[in-house]
Amino acid sequence: MTLHLKAKPGSKVDQLFYDASGQLNAKIKAPAQDGRANAYLIEFLARQFGIAKSNVTIIAGFTNPHKRIDIAADEEVILSILERLR
Repeated sequence: MTLHLKAKPGSKVDQLFYDASGQLNAKIKAPAQDGRANAYLIEFLARQFGIAKSNVTIIAGFTNPHKRIDIAADEEVILSILERLR
């Protein structure tokens, strides 16, 4: 399953949420330098969905806040977790 989200590194808290326009956002504590934010985002999403880090891959947006993420997991489980965020 592919997710489109906006990452906001350097936040005070880790949070996955939808904004008013319906865009999925991920606030993460890691700073946006030397790829640390991308690595932390993968770990954070794996924890949120209860899957291994190896099942989360950034497809596009390595240097951009708008990212396309591939989640290799049961689609129904992922959708139910995302639905709870709305």
